[in-house]
Amino acid sequence: MKTNGKQLPASQKETLLEVLKKRFEKNKDRHQGIQWAGVAAKLETRPEKLWSLDEMESTGGEPDVVGYDKKTDTYIFFDCSPESPKGRRSLCFDGDALASRKEHKPADSATEMAKAMGIELLTEEQYRRLQELGAFDLKTSSWVQTPAAIRKRGGALFCDRRYDHVFTYHNGAESYYAARGFRGVLHV
Repeated sequence: MKTNGKQLPASQKETLLEVLKKRFEKNKDRHQGIQWAGVAAKLETRPEKLWSLDEMESTGGEPDVVGYDKKTDTYIFFDCSPESPKGRRSLCFDGDALASRKEHKPADSATEMAKAMGIELLTEEQYRRLQELGAFDLKTSSWVQTPAAIRKRGGALFCDRRYDHVFTYHNGAESYYAARGFRGVLHV
């Protein structure tokens, strides 16, 4: 088994697994038909994925299982925090956007931070799937993966939920706001 070299100490691993198990049991409607024992067994064999889940958790994402992909034999985790994760806000879209800012640069970009965490930004489709599981981003918004044609023209996409509807918007990729972050997906 190949890892990215990022592994949690045993005590931190145990704590994270307990947090994930409690969230899993509290939110059974997010993963009907999936048993924790199968998820836990998969996590035990993928220490680098546990490290990424810990990054999601420590930045306020509240990751939880939202599905199982039979083709790849993987469990799918999304950030399920009520609002865009606090530790991942005030970010422009990507590294190119960050480099293009001459002043008032944010600390990081969403895509670069996600990459460093070992996760990916949700796609618009995944974001809409998340919104079927509850009401998320009622006060915040989240960057989502953006088609190359839009990004090439300097734009990027973000989503939120207002008026009981999910909206997709566009903005300059270099923009950043205190209430905009990103949600991630991880396949384990």
